Amino acid sequence: QVQLVESGGGLVQTGGSLRLSCAASGRTFSMYVMGWFRQAPGKEREFVAQINWSGGRTYYADSVKGRFTISRDNGKNTVYLEMNSLRPEETAVYYCAARRTWGTPESRDRDYWGKGTLVTVSS
Repeated sequence: QVQLVESGGGLVQTGGSLRLSCAASGRTFSMYVMGWFRQAPGKEREFVAQINWSGGRTYYADSVKGRFTISRDNGKNTVYLEMNSLRPEETAVYYCAARRTWGTPESRDRDYWGKGTLVTVSS
């Protein structure tokens, strides 16, 4: 069992930056591929970024490439999402998720989900 707790959300102006964190319980964090998703009001949950077990491979949604960076620290059981040049349409609850395999990054098929952290980008 893995529990995931996101933090770092808040209110930011257009063009601003935020760093989200997702802390995982347990001693098997390094065995999981980690992903970030987001869900805006009235919309489906969408993929943002994914990172492999060691942190050596990453994958991003086209909409965030060049602006967002996913990283992980296995010693701290934490995955991060650095977000720059934020846009109002990126206002959403951001979730981290874990699974054992790389799979299809955009897939919402994950073993564990956090409860999310709200990011609000003001115009």
